[in-house]
Amino acid sequence: MSEIAKRYFEIMIERMQSVIDNQEAAIDAAAEICAASIGNDKLVFTFGTGHGSFAAMEMFPRTGTATGFRPIVESTMISFHRVLGDGGARQYRFIHSQEGYGDAILAAHQLDAGDAMLIFSHSGLNAVTLDIAVGAKKQGMKLIGVTSVPHSSSTPSRHSCGKRLFELADVVIDTGVPKGDASIPVEGVKGAVGATSTSIAIAIGQAINAVTVEKLASQGKKPFIMVSPNTTDKEEATKQNDRNYEELWRRLRNR
Repeated sequence: MSEIAKRYFEIMIERMQSVIDNQEAAIDAAAEICAASIGNDKLVFTFGTGHGSFAAMEMFPRTGTATGFRPIVESTMISFHRVLGDGGARQYRFIHSQEGYGDAILAAHQLDAGDAMLIFSHSGLNAVTLDIAVGAKKQGMKLIGVTSVPHSSSTPSRHSCGKRLFELADVVIDTGVPKGDASIPVEGVKGAVGATSTSIAIAIGQAINAVTVEKLASQGKKPFIMVSPNTTDKEEATKQNDRNYEELWRRLRNR
């Protein structure tokens, strides 16, 4: 393995260890909120734009995740990988900076004050992300933010509320990723390589899920857990997952 690849993995390990050392209480507090919502037949909505949407989508129906997490997957927020043409990077950059678009997104979902909102955003300062955060708080929902406090605190808000995600959330989980995200300079190259924020955000999301399930089980409530169908018993796994989907539909149907 090349030295630069080794250094990248070392940085990832260092940053993951920093989360372990410094964010335990915040992850537990976030899971407490999630367990309260899911345990009371409510939902935990997850949201992110750009790369933050990857962590939001991983929360359900990923193998090992609990029914009750409900990603908001807005196609205009996730399809910038095309770069050019329909749904490209230029459209994404425009849309995610338009204040009010997040309000339209929330209006498409039947929110309940007993629900929670879990937002993944490295910068925590763009308009649509903050629309979602402000809107969730107005609905009376608990708000969890997974964000980089070092980056966000050094950059002004891009929303009329004047605040950033870490200033709005009831619980903040700090990824600790430095401003700019990319981690390794390369001699003779302008700009660093090796982004780390997405991998860390996904890991934090899965940790929240795991602790949420643990809390539900300790309360005597049976969580509905997704299992992998790519096993020797595909039929049984499919049946279990279908039961999980029906449970999600039951929660939505009662609104």
